[in-house]
Amino acid sequence: MLARRTRTALAVATSVTAVLAMTACAPGGGTAAPSAAPSAVSDDVAGAGDVTLKLSDFWGSAEEEWIVTLVDEFEKKYPNVTIERTREDWGQLTSTLNLQLQDAGGPDIASANNGWSSLGTLAKGGLVLNLDSYADLYGWKDRVPTTIARQNEFTTDFTTIGEGSWFATPLARTSLIGVYYNADKLKKLGIEAPTSLDELESAAAKAKEAGEIPFNYSGLDGNTAVLLGLQALYGSETNINDFVYGKGEVTAEQTGMTDAATTLQKWNTNGWLTPNFEGIDYQTSLADFLDGTGVFRFDYTGALGLSGDQLNQFGYIQLPQASGSDTVGVGAAPGAMVISAKTKYPDVAAAFLDFLMSDEASQAAADLGLVPMLNPDVKIPDVLSQQGEAAAAKTLDADNGYVPYFDWSSPTMLDTLTQNTQLLLAGKVKPEDVSAAVDADRDAFLAGS
Repeated sequence: MLARRTRTALAVATSVTAVLAMTACAPGGGTAAPSAAPSAVSDDVAGAGDVTLKLSDFWGSAEEEWIVTLVDEFEKKYPNVTIERTREDWGQLTSTLNLQLQDAGGPDIASANNGWSSLGTLAKGGLVLNLDSYADLYGWKDRVPTTIARQNEFTTDFTTIGEGSWFATPLARTSLIGVYYNADKLKKLGIEAPTSLDELESAAAKAKEAGEIPFNYSGLDGNTAVLLGLQALYGSETNINDFVYGKGEVTAEQTGMTDAATTLQKWNTNGWLTPNFEGIDYQTSLADFLDGTGVFRFDYTGALGLSGDQLNQFGYIQLPQASGSDTVGVGAAPGAMVISAKTKYPDVAAAFLDFLMSDEASQAAADLGLVPMLNPDVKIPDVLSQQGEAAAAKTLDADNGYVPYFDWSSPTMLDTLTQNTQLLLAGKVKPEDVSAAVDADRDAFLAGS
């Protein structure tokens, strides 16, 4: 069944041409007229006749099992619909989707990346549908937390991200940044799983005294998960969202960036990070953590690839803010689902997107070890890691506490964060310099540089 669903994707253009097409991002550039929301829409999938939809996504492993399961379920529910799925490499899909959607034989539905450089380009170029009519039809505005919904929104003049019209939808699963811990090591140290930043730092000090590495960390390829995870403990949901979405006069310092950099610098000075982390790459440090190096590790949910006994050997924590207020966490659906402006079957495509946000989709995610989102009444397997991950998503759903990935604020922000994190830990810049570099990057982008 899996082989039947997945075809080898063919490149539609050279990577250079594709990248040039994708980097003509808003604000500025673009000449095609954006697609207007369909004026008459229907949820009558069964009455649509025989329909074949082409789907392009990048998911592999458990995520691939998830999408294949949902394609099968949707086809069983609507025997008149066939969905032909193409799995592509993430880099290939994001760099060529602009061109694929201009082709008459391109996908009807695809997973895009959020932010200006992908979704914003597609929407401004008129390559994907405005989904407002479907948001009203299916009640997405009532079902999706505002902080998740805005990750898929742009104003129709394409001057602003994070508000306006829907040009993509999330999924019923999420990817978060939080703290993983080695449960066996905590038990041996006589430490309960931390529930606050103060408790985490106290546990780190005890781990160091006992000869353990408090925080597993890699620096060779610029690991920014810990910096962004800490930022969410200091910055408010409003300020972080407004900074990323280019609203108001919010500075990087007001988003908690300086406080996060200060804390990370302190941890390094305390000797709480993996020794010689400067020469350790991400994959090596991850494998080392799974083998027992380090007590804690900031990372993305699902990144550890836990299975079998590991599901109870490692736990997950979404810490509340340092001020003791509501929980704020970096989180987004692992893909922004778009509908091609060229599709002949927008109503059926929209119904499938709605299905990807359903209770069934959330439960399928949980059953496969993924983190469900949007639907609270999901049965979670009784294993330590998944219980913690699901509880985190449920808390963020309730608190409306999601903040987007900070690098969405400009096409070059990830490089800026990576380079300045490395410089910070090398003692070459101060925490306030990190914030200044972030401000300069974002300001230049918003000015059209």
